Amino acid sequence: MHALQQHILNKIALTEHEFQKVLGHFESVELKKGSRLINHGSIIKHQYFVVKGCLRTFMIDPSGKEHTIQFAIENWWVSDYISYYKAVRSLLTVECIEDCELLKINIDDLNLLFDELPQVERFFRKQLENAFVAFQIRILSGLYQTAEKRYEDFVQNYPDLEKRVKNYQIASYLGITPESLSRLRKLRIVSKSESESEK
Repeated sequence: MHALQQHILNKIALTEHEFQKVLGHFESVELKKGSRLINHGSIIKHQYFVVKGCLRTFMIDPSGKEHTIQFAIENWWVSDYISYYKAVRSLLTVECIEDCELLKINIDDLNLLFDELPQVERFFRKQLENAFVAFQIRILSGLYQTAEKRYEDFVQNYPDLEKRVKNYQIASYLGITPESLSRLRKLRIVSKSESESEK
């Protein structure tokens, strides 16, 4: 079964014929590791479904410091949604951490698809709801959680991601220095060893 088809069927019912209609509005994109999917300052007209690979969304502040906003792996969606929905210049950059296979959909095609298959609009509404909740949780965690708790949540929520991205990128996502990340990893290993020895 196609990866996008399985992803959609997890939330709504679609016949094979209906899915082919959906797929007809998407275009395939293949990018090599290190490529930029989205450049800061561009007008973004597509959102992307990740079939294969890993990407990172980040912004650079006026001092030149990178802030990682999101990672995207298989079955995740990625774009600069402010630019996508508001037709303003992108504040974000999206780069490929690995070779990537993506499916992209233009906002005009998406609206056509909503008219053709109203249940697909429900699917994307659910996607937006989940994304909104995730980003709100992320904002709140940055306001009151310790760096240790943020790292622990990252490992629990994205267990395989740590092996696929660089240390400085994880540190940037967590809002800490790479040195702090190394310290937190050591503390976690010690804590895990102590817990296992007590069993």
